[in-house]
Amino acid sequence: MTKPSPSDLAPAPRPDKGNAQAGRKAATGAYTPASVSPNRRGQRSFAIRLWSVRHSRLLEWVYHRFASVFLALHPLWRAIGYARAEAPVTVVERGVKGLLFDCRMCGQCILSSTGMSCPMNCPKQLRNGPCGGVRANGNCEVEPDMPCVWVKAWEGSRQMANGDAILAVQPPVNQSLRETSSWLRVTAAEAQARDNQTTTSGRPT
Repeated sequence: MTKPSPSDLAPAPRPDKGNAQAGRKAATGAYTPASVSPNRRGQRSFAIRLWSVRHSRLLEWVYHRFASVFLALHPLWRAIGYARAEAPVTVVERGVKGLLFDCRMCGQCILSSTGMSCPMNCPKQLRNGPCGGVRANGNCEVEPDMPCVWVKAWEGSRQMANGDAILAVQPPVNQSLRETSSWLRVTAAEAQARDNQTTTSGRPT
């Protein structure tokens, strides 16, 4: 009878939990969603997204100026028709915000409230802070090689003039607004509020 080797007596390795070691799991046939694979994340550069967080105060200043210009163009959007402007503006918005923030076009952008760190990049798409699984090094529990989106959001918010906006409770994502322009939606809402205020202030007391 052959004596078993030490390797034969060693306990079987425990299966990887979550989406850790995606390459090894995929080789065994285990299901690994491509969209949240750490291997895929490892191939994607986080440099621009992290730059945006580090320069959140600058981007906040730029956004406020941009929003003012967009609001000043409200008569143009109204003349064209917000519905007609939606498609071309969405293309531009997706390109700009996709480059800077890895934007997922949820249609309800809250970057100015989250330190210029898009919460939709969270694998769990949490909109009001991190989950309980943030690793000791500040990385995500689902994607161990990715810094937690909300850790970065807090860091970015501390540099912003309106940084305490991160404390505001956000409503759940309205999925029907995906792939639509939040720029146009915010502009239309602000224009309506301005018009209402003008109408109210113009009434005789």
